[in-house]
Amino acid sequence: MNPVPDLRDPAVLEILEHGRMDVTGRMVDASNATLFGTVQADGVELRCVYKPVRGERPLWDFPDGTLAGREVASYLVSEASGLRVVPPTVLRDEAPFGPGMVQAWVSSGDESALTDPETDDFDGDLDETTIHLAAESLVELCAPDEIPDGWLSVLRARDGGGDPVVLAHADDPTLRAMALFDVVVNNADRKGGHVIVCRGTDTDGTTAERTGVYGVDHGLTLHTEPKLRTVLWGWIGDEIGEEHTAQLKELRDRLNGELADVLGEHVTRREVAALRSRIDHLLAEPRFPGPDGFGPAIPWPAF
Repeated sequence: MNPVPDLRDPAVLEILEHGRMDVTGRMVDASNATLFGTVQADGVELRCVYKPVRGERPLWDFPDGTLAGREVASYLVSEASGLRVVPPTVLRDEAPFGPGMVQAWVSSGDESALTDPETDDFDGDLDETTIHLAAESLVELCAPDEIPDGWLSVLRARDGGGDPVVLAHADDPTLRAMALFDVVVNNADRKGGHVIVCRGTDTDGTTAERTGVYGVDHGLTLHTEPKLRTVLWGWIGDEIGEEHTAQLKELRDRLNGELADVLGEHVTRREVAALRSRIDHLLAEPRFPGPDGFGPAIPWPAF
């Protein structure tokens, strides 16, 4: 096999959309069918996540379109804005279990959980073969006196034993960009476990330095009504800053062109209009917002 290209290489999207796909397992913690596999083309093999539309559970509050389509639309917004916090994602028609979202796998560098010791293949039963995954996160529940230096507190609570705990996250620039992205796409499900620290692997197989931070699981996005639920509330009231303001302006300009039509293939016109409205509001008041008071501010479970 040839070396795996960088995730920013345009060839990655081509491989995800047209390469030969093999499903090797299922992620057991996902509420909808979430499969793990590989996709190959031109001697390059990529690991991927595949979410077939047929495996989606209907949601009364997201009745339009598909969750797979919302994942792809969120990726397009991430790229068009320059925030680039979502792994390469495509909507693929030809796949083992029908049309669905296919996304490049991003790894924390610990690959020990990616194989199932009980089986070597996937026989087509969505409940048969499973993969247990644990992702490194920049979001943690900590004792009040054990919050890492430089981290931002989000919520104080008590655990099941009655002991005080604090939900906190790193004051990290990429995580900050992800928090802004969540506001833009109205993400209703930013759990701590949806924040993946991507690390490379050295030639000796050990984990190398961090290569990026990505957000995954964006099926609950782009609704017309305010639904922002996130664990990334640490920057409430902070100025967005010149760089992010420029990115929002660029995104808003692109929504006046063909980007709106492309997004319209995955979400409704009203949802595209609501996206424009959220960006306009952020440009008029360029600060990180707080919870709006309607509904829970943090998803459950938080991880």
